[in-house]
Amino acid sequence: MTQTQKWYWLTLALIALLLFYLLAPVLTPFMAAAILAYMGDPLADRLERKLPRTLAVVIVFAFISLLAILLLVVLVPLVQQQIGQFVGKLPTYIDRIQGQFLPWLAQSLGLPAFELNLAGLKQAIRDNWSSAGGMAANLLATVSKSGMAMLAGLANIVLIPVLTFYLLRDWDVLVAHVHDLLPRSVEPVVRRLALESDAVLGAFLRGQLLVMIALGAIYSIGLWLVGLDFSLLIGLLAGLVSFVPYLGFLVGIVVAGVAALLQFQDAFYLLPVLLVFGVGQIIESVVLTPLLVGDRIGLHPVAVIFAVMTGGQLFGFFGVLLALPSAAVIMVLLRYLHQRYKDSELYR
Repeated sequence: MTQTQKWYWLTLALIALLLFYLLAPVLTPFMAAAILAYMGDPLADRLERKLPRTLAVVIVFAFISLLAILLLVVLVPLVQQQIGQFVGKLPTYIDRIQGQFLPWLAQSLGLPAFELNLAGLKQAIRDNWSSAGGMAANLLATVSKSGMAMLAGLANIVLIPVLTFYLLRDWDVLVAHVHDLLPRSVEPVVRRLALESDAVLGAFLRGQLLVMIALGAIYSIGLWLVGLDFSLLIGLLAGLVSFVPYLGFLVGIVVAGVAALLQFQDAFYLLPVLLVFGVGQIIESVVLTPLLVGDRIGLHPVAVIFAVMTGGQLFGFFGVLLALPSAAVIMVLLRYLHQRYKDSELYR
């Protein structure tokens, strides 16, 4: 590659980054639809062996839509109910922290007795909780003032399923067009890197999503059997952050342990909480991760967190959606450059 060609590709990359930054709000539904289409394409390819492509896509799209509808109709109201219960019981929990936990902590650490003035916080919670109608009215007034933003958000929500269907139907065609546009001199290398990126990204997105759902269900059911009030909320939280190894386990134990102490006021109930998360961690390590994800990912947990936070900081929600695909591609490129360096005269 000549020096002129290098500057040409560098200029194109900078222009693309600038366009991504400027058009991030517009590109968000396209990126969300592309991720959904990418995750559904393998299933559509399998069905295509026996059915026409359009019919296979309709079946996969109907399956994705059914899952989304079940999520909205069943799960969202339950989570909303548990959040409401938590807010309603928060003043009681604050009283227990102030009357029992803080004195115990001071005595255990040998500190002088101290007391936090939490009366203002409790009163604010009671006022806001009792005046939900006034809060709803203020929210409605705010939404009315920003009608264009609300319409844009609704348009994006409606646009995502439409874009998903068309991208899923024409996914293989789009990939073939991109392949045909590649310069023939670099086509073998780009194709190999693209296949490696697809293996890493596909294993992470599809496999880890299934692991997160399974762990959320295991934690929620286990905590419900223990008798914890907010079992669904805590289980979903632990499952959601489990895309980073051991993070869901640690967050779940801490949150569920505190909730159990506040609800039962007995340290004995920490044992079943530990048992629930211990069993969930064993199932994840022995069954879920080897079966659903495998050992092809190679994305370090720190790299995942850094990519998501960097994408969100630079491009907002669009950057969060773009973060993991970009991280997978960058990781594959770094491996390739590292191997090229090891094979070069500079290394030897």
